[in-house]
Amino acid sequence: MVIRYDAPLNVLVSTKGHPFDTSAFFAMWDAMRGMTWTHVEQPATAAMLSPAGCADFGALVFYDVPGIQFKTPKPPLMVDPSEAMKTGFRDLLDAGKPMVFLHHAVAGWPTWDDYAEAIGARFFYQPGTYKGRDYPDSGYVFPATYKATPVGTHPVTAGLEDGFEITDELYLFETLEDDIVPLLTADFGFTQENFYSAKNALEARMWTRDGWDHGPGTNLVAWAKRSGNAPTVTIQMGNDGATFGNDNFRRLLRNAIDWVTSEDAAAWARGEKANA
Repeated sequence: MVIRYDAPLNVLVSTKGHPFDTSAFFAMWDAMRGMTWTHVEQPATAAMLSPAGCADFGALVFYDVPGIQFKTPKPPLMVDPSEAMKTGFRDLLDAGKPMVFLHHAVAGWPTWDDYAEAIGARFFYQPGTYKGRDYPDSGYVFPATYKATPVGTHPVTAGLEDGFEITDELYLFETLEDDIVPLLTADFGFTQENFYSAKNALEARMWTRDGWDHGPGTNLVAWAKRSGNAPTVTIQMGNDGATFGNDNFRRLLRNAIDWVTSEDAAAWARGEKANA
């Protein structure tokens, strides 16, 4: 655990469950000024998720994949969160704790619908269900080069002008909730022929579509959502070191943190403002 005390805003950064470029990732956080960050790995994060456990953090940033244990080429093991963690997470949302979800965090806690509802989406490593509806396994492709374009005007996309080009991993999935605020779209074809099956990949059949049937997915690569009384932002980017070093991605992430921790975002999440 790395704890830094030299600035008023302290952000919890949760990882574990998926490999990543640790040097580039932590260098990105070190480069952020005017805030501190605390790195916590799962399952320690899950044990901390309650208003009391997270009282010292102004925002929570999830870059983890809890609730799933990969056993390639066998199917992954899905693990339910504890009842204490479920209660603590719901209490955090009710209390308005700001949250940001990065990249593979959309795949976390695959057996727990409340988590997906907080994000507004879920990446399915295996065919699954959400609120009684069946979904196929999701798709992935990398490297994918695309232009990310802001949707309207929002503090999270401030300074990104008319967008930016980035090379990262993209997912083929659907948003699960209607009440999201679009922030960025990708000029990419979100159809099955451009992606590969996540289920096949976990069976050691990378880069195949055999037996896979998935309809068109969302072209959103960033969005905001009211989750209980909490403002949340989800950013689909974040696969590798090139992204962590990308100035536009860094601006996007810092904007997201600054916005979810703002009074305007808090009021919006509580329903006191029509627009964020």
